[in-house]
Order: sequence, then structure tokens, then C-alpha cells
Amino acid sequence: MNPTVELTRAYHFAARKHVDQRRKGEAAEPYMNHLTEVAELVAQATDGDLEVVIAAILHDTVEDTDTTIDELRTVFGPRIADLTAEVTDDKSLPKQVRKHLQVEHAAHASWGAQVIKLADKTSNLRSLLASPPPDWPRARRDDYVDWARRVVAGCRDANAWLAGQFDAAAKALD
Repeated sequence: MNPTVELTRAYHFAARKHVDQRRKGEAAEPYMNHLTEVAELVAQATDGDLEVVIAAILHDTVEDTDTTIDELRTVFGPRIADLTAEVTDDKSLPKQVRKHLQVEHAAHASWGAQVIKLADKTSNLRSLLASPPPDWPRARRDDYVDWARRVVAGCRDANAWLAGQFDAAAKALD
């Protein structure tokens, strides 16, 4: 199929699934802004690997909506579904367990999943800098940055440019 059609189909799918969601920051941006930024970072880092870019667009659909991996497999194919599954937290687990598992799994994920994880954490830090959640004290922000650094430590070798983008965002938050 036409790559432009596939890409726009992924954006449309994600927009429908995340239609009522907003970012936690003070600006309460539409959640699609995050997905678009992650996809843009992935596109730049991968020279436009279409399946990794599409998985970046869809990376939060299973965690945050009623989407299933099987649905993604049917609609977008096995590689995109598998990449999405690799970066999806199991929401049935306690938050601290999920955070620990992200740190553990980052180093063992596929290259595409590592790139998505790097882009996701970079986008999250940029958002934290531009529009911090109003109910987050400095200590909570610092804890998030420290945790994001631990996650990224396991996948930073996937793309040097993207690791640099993450480092710049983290440094701006120090």
C-alpha cells in the first residue's frame, strides 16, 4: 500500500482513539501533540522507517485506550503491532513495578522499540519543561527526570542523535 496512506491512516486511528485525552501539563495540550512529536523524532532518527514511525504514532494506544495488540496486528500488520507491544506497559501492574520494568526492558528491546522509547522520553521531558503539570512539585519533576535517564541508559545506543536530544532536554530540566 501507499506509504502516505499508511501514515495518514495511523494518525487518523490514533486521533480517534485519543480524541478526549489531554497532556498533564498546565497547557493541557491535545494528546495527539505528543504522538506527533514522538513520530517526528522517530522519523528523523530512522531516516523515515515507516513501520517504526507508525508504531511511534500508535505507541500509547494500547496503554491509554481500548485498543488491543490484536487489533493493531489486524489493522497495521505484525511488525507495527510487535513494536507497539514492546513499548506498552502492563497497566494491571502497580505503577512502581511498571516503571522498574521499563528500566529493565529498555536494554533488551528491539532497535525500533528502543528508538520509540528514546523519542517518547525526549518528548515527555520537553513537555515537562514547556508545560509542567501544575500539581507537580520540583521533587516529583526531578524524580521523573532521574527515572527517564535510567530508562534511556538502556537504549541510548539505538540512535546517537536522539540520545543527544534527550540529553539536551534533561539538562534543561536540571
